[in-house]
Amino acid sequence: MKVDRLSQPGDGLVNEDLALSGQYHALVIDGATAEPGAETGCVHDVRWLVARLGTALDRLLVERPADDLRAILRAAIESVRDAHSGTCDLGNPCGPTATVAILRERDGLADYLVLSDSAVVLERLDGTVEAVIDDRIDRLLHLSWQEVRPLRNAPGGFWVAGSDPAAAGQARTGTVELSRLRRAALLTDGAYRLVERYGWTWHQLLDVAEFDGPAAVVGETRRAELRTAPGHFAGKHHDDATIAFCRFETTAAPLTRPTHEVTK
Repeated sequence: MKVDRLSQPGDGLVNEDLALSGQYHALVIDGATAEPGAETGCVHDVRWLVARLGTALDRLLVERPADDLRAILRAAIESVRDAHSGTCDLGNPCGPTATVAILRERDGLADYLVLSDSAVVLERLDGTVEAVIDDRIDRLLHLSWQEVRPLRNAPGGFWVAGSDPAAAGQARTGTVELSRLRRAALLTDGAYRLVERYGWTWHQLLDVAEFDGPAAVVGETRRAELRTAPGHFAGKHHDDATIAFCRFETTAAPLTRPTHEVTK
């Protein structure tokens, strides 16, 4: 698996996303900014959690190449929890959290995991595209911060990687035969806005990532955001945007550049 990755900050100077990859895996993490005025009970910021979680996942994916991805994520969350259990209130529902997306190559198979609203997008050789996104948090957008808070990592709510290892068991996972895959991408929600908000198809996004690179995907995202008035959509006007684009050597016959228009 060959991976081309990029992460860029959004409205602020601090990027709370992360992308990492190895010979047989790729992962992206999107740190969740605490609601305004919230007391997190933690002496660490979101970037600390994202860095610790990413480092633990990257190491465990190498050390335990055949383990179930939910077990890998659980072990990584436990590692992060142990790193600040003596200084922070790990029961505080406003503590730092993050979304996770992982893709791993293993014995002719591709395993994926998604927790919360980052995405794994898989294109098969027959041209079909599957976007794996855990959309439980999207069902709560009509609620206030105060109403959402008790639903974090709770039955009937949504699940994120923070201090509760049980969240790993709620991740969406699956396995596909590597020989059936042409390409794939892992994206934080700030990078797949082109599809979610601006009318692109997943094929268009993957084409730009493959032929022009991940930076072109983020560039198109920023241009679309600049054409949109602030407040038109919920959330940040310019969010952190991260993409890891994956090619597979077993299906390496490249496509020619498509003739359809890819910008909107």
